[in-house]
Amino acid sequence: MISITQYNLDKIEDLLDQIGYKVRYEKGNFRTGACVIQNTKVIVVNKFSNLEIKINSLVLILKDFEVNKEDLDEKQWAFYKTLTKSNE
Repeated sequence: MISITQYNLDKIEDLLDQIGYKVRYEKGNFRTGACVIQNTKVIVVNKFSNLEIKINSLVLILKDFEVNKEDLDEKQWAFYKTLTKSNE
């Protein structure tokens, strides 16, 4: 499990950006911490969620994506593998 820090949240956001997804923080009636807007590459995160929920929500969404090793540099790929293994 990765540590719950703003630095790791920023790294997850950078990883998602690298594979073509934009992360937005919005207020609203959320049932979960985050969601992907259907048929777009936009992820909306509840801006009132705490850091742990934001990170866990983004990791869960990330696990649903098909990510190619070629889309990421070595460090990002290693981080991606850590993220997808940590919550199984």
